[in-house]
Amino acid sequence: MTSQLTITRPDDWHLHLRDGAALRQTVLHSARRFARAIVMPNLRPPVTTTAEAERYRARILAALPEGLTFEPLMTLYLTDNTPPDEIRRAWASGVVHAVKYYPAGATTNSENGVTDLRACYPTLEAMAETGMPLLVHGEVTDPQVDVFDREAVFIDRILVPLLRDIEGLNVVFEHVTTREAVALVRESGRRLAATITPQHLSMNRNALFEGGLRPHHYCLPVLKREEHRRALVEAATSGDPSFFLGTDSAPHARRHKESACGCAGMFSAPAAIELYAELFEREGALERLEGFASRHGANFYGLPHNRETITLVKESWSLPRELAFGDETVVPMAAGETLSWKLKDSK
Repeated sequence: MTSQLTITRPDDWHLHLRDGAALRQTVLHSARRFARAIVMPNLRPPVTTTAEAERYRARILAALPEGLTFEPLMTLYLTDNTPPDEIRRAWASGVVHAVKYYPAGATTNSENGVTDLRACYPTLEAMAETGMPLLVHGEVTDPQVDVFDREAVFIDRILVPLLRDIEGLNVVFEHVTTREAVALVRESGRRLAATITPQHLSMNRNALFEGGLRPHHYCLPVLKREEHRRALVEAATSGDPSFFLGTDSAPHARRHKESACGCAGMFSAPAAIELYAELFEREGALERLEGFASRHGANFYGLPHNRETITLVKESWSLPRELAFGDETVVPMAAGETLSWKLKDSK
């Protein structure tokens, strides 16, 4: 039995750090485990320009605890009015590494999102010219579409036409949740990749209702059927370079989760790499964790692999039931549960 695992220090290719007082805690948990992270721009107001991304990056670095290294890879929030010249400025900056597409109303702070992606085609063509990837939240927001079908419908209505219309555009299908998404990524070649979260690998939609309504298991895209979870597990552990780690760690204060209209998001950062290790071990695929966590994403983004390593040890430990989150508290994913892998020297 493997009792210790050393891998190239991983990266998180989909992360929400939030802003303000909470940054000191969110940056700490991610920086302990990850060397770099693609940082989501859905603040209020959203990060829509290169100058705003540079200012947000400075705030993140100012919150980084002494002794830790961490590189935030910034993104812009695509709107109906994002001009092509902003893409060129972003690419030239060396700070912005992608642009995020939220359908308007799809998730947290997405009210400024895109209402008609076809109107953004000149901007997307500028992205194809520069090589800037588009990161997509792959759900439709049509109220007539069942919430569990929103990803599959998005594929047919929006993503397949987009890939056909703008051939040079590199796309990351964020937090995929369905077997249809897995199939599309595999059929599309290296210009379409996908991130997979720990919650969608380890839970199906029954987890929303275990012993009652579980607000801390509510995320968007919502958890799906077991058949879809199994498809994600097979993709993540297969060694296919089109799939890589993206936690979508998305903290909300406890009171905002445990409310009449609870926020969507799961805060996985405090045990993210450990949660992935547990899953890969159960599947007999620990030897493929390094590719998924440390290599495939860097290769897609054209970035070097990290030189540092981290070590995970086979040691039982329990996550706290809540953690500090600015002036409030947040409940992490797997709160109070016992994990069998632990980051060496973590506190």
